[in-house]
Amino acid sequence: MTSKTIDRPLRIFASLSIAALLLAGCQSKTKATPENFIVGLNANYQTHSECLFPQAPRFPYGTSDKAEIKQFDSLVKAQLLTVAQEPAIHVSRYTVTPAGARYAPRFCYGHRSVTAVDSFTPPAQANGFPETHVTYRYTIQDVPVWAKTPEVLAAFPEMAKAISSESTAQATLAGTLAGWQVPE
Repeated sequence: MTSKTIDRPLRIFASLSIAALLLAGCQSKTKATPENFIVGLNANYQTHSECLFPQAPRFPYGTSDKAEIKQFDSLVKAQLLTVAQEPAIHVSRYTVTPAGARYAPRFCYGHRSVTAVDSFTPPAQANGFPETHVTYRYTIQDVPVWAKTPEVLAAFPEMAKAISSESTAQATLAGTLAGWQVPE
């Protein structure tokens, strides 16, 4: 045997090995692993922030509800809103300040960052894609200074708890060729 006949099978083997590794690398993001679920969840939460108000109030916003007044007054102290009293009708009317315009009307205070996947169901076909239900832990990242003020923390206890500790939640993920994603 000549060296050319030995080199050819080695080159073919090397080429096939590289191709197999590349294919395995391309498909690795589609496997049902905690790491891939974390990537999919974090990609979703980069564009879906946590906010004080799920339904955006329209400003100027008037209220006579004591609980709402406490919440909105905390945003006044954080200099995101101004308030005008209308004593004749017992209403406080809130408007957005220039500083508050960046966060209004929902006043988003950060986004989830998934730290771990605690459990997941075996993927099963649903809506044309493999789906799994994931239980995960997360923290809130990129919290603005106003959300950490004592008045805002007191007025929004759920937010205060969310930004101060690790939380647990569940989500459904769908497997796609691009990886695991939260269905919209």
